Amino acid sequence: MDPLLNPFEEGKVLLINKPLRWTSFDAVRKIRNTVRIKKVGHAGTLDPLATGLLIVCTGRFTKKINEYMAQEKEYTGTITLGALTPTYDLESEPEQFKTYDHITPALIEETLKQFTGEILQVPPAHSAIKQGGQRVYEMARRGEEVIIEPRKVTVKVFEITKNEMPVLHFRVVCSTGTYIRSLANDLGKALGCNGYLSSLCRTRIGEFRVEDAQDMASFETEARAILGTTDHKMKG
Repeated sequence: MDPLLNPFEEGKVLLINKPLRWTSFDAVRKIRNTVRIKKVGHAGTLDPLATGLLIVCTGRFTKKINEYMAQEKEYTGTITLGALTPTYDLESEPEQFKTYDHITPALIEETLKQFTGEILQVPPAHSAIKQGGQRVYEMARRGEEVIIEPRKVTVKVFEITKNEMPVLHFRVVCSTGTYIRSLANDLGKALGCNGYLSSLCRTRIGEFRVEDAQDMASFETEARAILGTTDHKMKG
């Protein structure tokens, strides 16, 4: 690599631990401004209320985005039973409250079987899927009826790691395209008490793990040091 070139233009794969309430594009925009190039993209959206692993590719490595996006994902988080929300998570207020007194650990374990293996899943109406050139969440926010066809996804693992009723802690291993919000909503409905996703962290994409990811502050510090070295060489 030519030492006078911006190394981020040459291409890097960055593992970022996305902050809570940031959109995935917020992270991309911050990185783009920090590394001073336009060619930056992420390999799989995380919702604003989710944290965890975001793979960001720069420069020539953006051609790897589809490869990383297609890899298996792992998530941990919590599902709160007893209500649902229009967005299937805490982006909207809980409603349609129902009792969960009848829910037992055995019933939960039995119901989870419906949502493992190859399943048909309907993505949330409040999602970034496009219909007729529009994002469906924009249509949903305007109060328009949104009809989304079910899609085949594969859920390899869907397990409850801790039961603190009405909050269920879970781990999911799944194929790309799986909506964890939909799993939470569908599980609540199948249990007869409603449910919504109350927290989410993406812990793995393929072989990449969140433990190896940087927070935004440490990335910025490292990137400025790298670019400072490059700038010094160019001036020299």
